[in-house]
Amino acid sequence: METIIKEKIAEVKSQRDAGWKILILLSTLILIFILSFALGRYPVPPGQLLEVLASRVFPLEAHWNATVETVIFQVRLPRIFAAILVGAALSTAGAAYQGMFKNPLVSPDILGASAGAGFGAALAIYFSFSMLGIQLMAFVGGLLAVGLTYGISLRIRHDPMLALVLSGIMIGSLFSAAISCIKYIADPYDKLPAITFWLMGSLASITSRDVYMALTPILFGCILLYLLRWRLNVLAMGEEEARVLGINTGVMKTIVIICCTLMTAAAVSISGMIGWVGLVIPHLARMIVGPNYRVLLPASILLGGAYLLLVDDLARLLASMEIPLGILTALIGVPFFLYLLLNSKWGWK
Repeated sequence: METIIKEKIAEVKSQRDAGWKILILLSTLILIFILSFALGRYPVPPGQLLEVLASRVFPLEAHWNATVETVIFQVRLPRIFAAILVGAALSTAGAAYQGMFKNPLVSPDILGASAGAGFGAALAIYFSFSMLGIQLMAFVGGLLAVGLTYGISLRIRHDPMLALVLSGIMIGSLFSAAISCIKYIADPYDKLPAITFWLMGSLASITSRDVYMALTPILFGCILLYLLRWRLNVLAMGEEEARVLGINTGVMKTIVIICCTLMTAAAVSISGMIGWVGLVIPHLARMIVGPNYRVLLPASILLGGAYLLLVDDLARLLASMEIPLGILTALIGVPFFLYLLLNSKWGWK
């Protein structure tokens, strides 16, 4: 009896601590959200920002320049929301994949989604499609790549999980080779620079329409994974244990793959290929709140959004010309991941 009481007390304390950590992560995201408006070549002070935002709800007298509203609502706000959406999508997909595959080295592009989206975008740029056409082609390319990966893996019976990973690597390499072919035949003075810049990842040309287009698939994936978070805990224990507890592992894996693919393809379609977010951020979230997906998924969402928003701010400020996000996330992510590998005490537990 005494042991049960102690366990209950420890569980309540653990839940309280996790709640405080989630609250701190949410506060951090809100703080970076507000500060992001004040950073840039046309800074907007926090006080003025709150006044302008409040004027859209309450009848306040406008005593600021019209340029301020243009900067806030047409330039900064879409870009900030896009950074939060993309970071949350990639980190959530990475956390879900790492639990499903029981592998800390898995990232959202393991099934070829990023390479497929890159191929779709490169093809659209080569044929001079509009920005909307480029984004739609990237989204379709990501779905096509994962569809091919999943279809091939179903044909291999002896080890379905290994077959899925190997199929993803092969399909990703195939689409990467196709991207190289397009770059090789593209106009070196017009199309090639555009393709190269898109593949490095950027939020410089984000509009409100882009945010609306990516919002639905990203929200759908995040909400569905959040509702199934306790099943992810069971799935991370292993297939045999999950089946014993009544989980249909085949259906569960299909749902996870669909959700992660939708989120990854939608994110890549508006931001380009941004690496290391879905690999590193779930590890950092696991270090902060632990491996329980009841708190790990919310932590990954908040931490991923805050991280990519902060990196996007650095991309705008570090140099006179904007630095592609893919470069910065690699420069930050690689040393951090090496630190994780060298400090085995964090491990994969």
